[in-house]
Amino acid sequence: MRKRQVVLRRASPEEPSRSSSTASSLTVRTVRYGECQKNHAAAVGGYAVDGCREFMASRGEEGTVAALTCAACGCHRSFHRREIETEVVCDCNSPPSTGN
Repeated sequence: MRKRQVVLRRASPEEPSRSSSTASSLTVRTVRYGECQKNHAAAVGGYAVDGCREFMASRGEEGTVAALTCAACGCHRSFHRREIETEVVCDCNSPPSTGN
């Protein structure tokens, strides 16, 4: 399951600008849930995981309790390792160069 969060950041007029050109940046975060890390043998003092390699949401719409349960292993999404990929895209307008 992948979630996508988009954050737009623009400098406000009160903030001093680092350059005289106008710039806007776009930060894209992609969240992926990897293998299950639930210890099924914790009650007996051991360590055993079920081998689920990736979180797959059960049937249910985004934001419901059913969407937080893994279809493969039945565990809650919080037991799966969270991986966040962040990508920053900058649309910078630099002044044209003068002379060679």
